[in-house]
Amino acid sequence: MLIGAHVSTAGGLANAIERGEDRGCEAIQIFHQSPRMWRPTSYGEEDFAAFREAMDDSTVDAVIIHAVYLINCATKDKELRKKSLNSLTHALRIGDAIGAKGVVLHPGAQKGEPLGPSMKRAAKVIAAALKDSDACPLLLEQTAGHKGLLGRDFDQTAELIELAGSGKRLGLCLDSCHLFVQGYDITDEAHLGSVLDEADAKVGIERLGAVHVNDAAAPLGSCRDRHANIGKGEMGKRGLMSFLSEPRFEGLPATLETPGPEKKGTDKKEVTAAKKLRREGLKRRQG
Repeated sequence: MLIGAHVSTAGGLANAIERGEDRGCEAIQIFHQSPRMWRPTSYGEEDFAAFREAMDDSTVDAVIIHAVYLINCATKDKELRKKSLNSLTHALRIGDAIGAKGVVLHPGAQKGEPLGPSMKRAAKVIAAALKDSDACPLLLEQTAGHKGLLGRDFDQTAELIELAGSGKRLGLCLDSCHLFVQGYDITDEAHLGSVLDEADAKVGIERLGAVHVNDAAAPLGSCRDRHANIGKGEMGKRGLMSFLSEPRFEGLPATLETPGPEKKGTDKKEVTAAKKLRREGLKRRQG
């Protein structure tokens, strides 16, 4: 498991590597553009080469990109759907250029529209973005929150993959907080194992490309996507031990998106805490 955190690219793409190293990261997650606006970044080959060189010389072994939250692949608004497609394609092309393990995407929301047509629109945008990029995987994140969000369960994720018809490049990202607040009790090995068995049966565990490690600030089944610092939320240290020591997550980028002790984002203390819980969880499984 490659444990790390979401880090900023402020000042240049390669700066994310240094910020990852400062936090003790083995993997990092970045945004490909500002999460608050549609304007794409104007990275060029020099930026990509500098990033790859910095990564080669660092302790960071993997990078994933999180698509911006403005994207709604399911929207009925043609202009918003076009912007969503352009931004997603941009993310995948940057992923190709820097050797990212995947682009993580929240598939979209119905916004009061019927589910069936919303799923088809989302799948069409996803398929088009993959067609206009080369090799970087696209990882659909299991979502949490209001009922109109797509990808809230494994059935919907499986249907999106089938509708998009994009082969092995389309995969899955699991978030510990999202699973928990959606009603999946993953706080012990047996329950987590059952959840992953369901994911395997419906989506295929071979499609799992990354995980997010977050405690939950809201109770089990609350459908409230609120992240808490490691061991400080409803899942707690023992609950996160199970997630962090899961054998089927071995080798995957596992990035934290926690508020951090000072509410400025995940810091080294949080990454260290996650690594410690993983070690303790492995010991618990072995003995």
